[in-house]
Amino acid sequence: KMASSCTPWIGSAYLFLQSTCKTIVLPSLYESSQKKPSVFKALKLALEDSTGSGNGVDMLKVHCSHPHLIVQLKFCKQENCRQFLQSYREGALQQSLQNHLQLSLAMTTVPLEMELKAGNEHLDKMLKDEDRCLECIYREKPDRLRDEEITELEELLKSLIFHPSTNNSVAEKDCASLTSPSLPNPSKGTSFSSQDHFVFQGQQFANRTLTRDDHQKFAKLVSKKWKQVGRSLQKYCRGLRDPVIDNLALEYEREGLYEQAYQLLCRFIESEGKKATIALLISALEENGLISLAEELLGLHSGEDFS
Repeated sequence: KMASSCTPWIGSAYLFLQSTCKTIVLPSLYESSQKKPSVFKALKLALEDSTGSGNGVDMLKVHCSHPHLIVQLKFCKQENCRQFLQSYREGALQQSLQNHLQLSLAMTTVPLEMELKAGNEHLDKMLKDEDRCLECIYREKPDRLRDEEITELEELLKSLIFHPSTNNSVAEKDCASLTSPSLPNPSKGTSFSSQDHFVFQGQQFANRTLTRDDHQKFAKLVSKKWKQVGRSLQKYCRGLRDPVIDNLALEYEREGLYEQAYQLLCRFIESEGKKATIALLISALEENGLISLAEELLGLHSGEDFS
């Protein structure tokens, strides 16, 4: 059932965006430190247009999943969600976003295709039944807090609005800090000779994304220190703040330490994608004195007791 008058109406949906022009790849534009503020500005303004309000719909996270840019949306009022659906159904949201992207990116045209989903439901198939769409969105509660990158982009956008003399190089520098996590300090053990390689205990290793084998070994061997490792990963991963780690501990308490540690790496990978590398995990292990586990993941010796 929908929320009663005494309870807040909160729902969530995913907006899938793809350019129909082969030379315009939205995820690549958003991943660019120079273009990201422009794409974000266009998204924010178009969503404001769709509800007629600056806070009618909230962006929780923007996912880059080539060829799609996926925006996770949160609605806090049924009326705002209804206005959004009407704008989406009538094509007004699509036209607004195309116009804002065209202006923000200084392009002649940015043709778009859109798709709206709530959970497993494809809302495009039921847009004429607005109440059913509202029910689907209401059933899907947001599974995350707003990503810190979104908050930082909004602050950056405000600073550019209130200080229009700020030049592009400053904006690019600020945005670059959002997309480039600081690497471990070489003086602390693990060092990066480049993003493709890192040095551990005097040996050079190829950096790579985490594998299923890494995942299972970590979950099996890290034992009670999984939370400390999670906190060390916070410097690289906005999706592993203390409340998230605490929630994992509670949610998977019955399943035990293996599942808690396994889910920690799941969140790390979900949040950072290809940036969730073995080098960052090794650095976090070193920081917590888990040298033997680091050596195990790098194939230097067989497992020992890491508790």
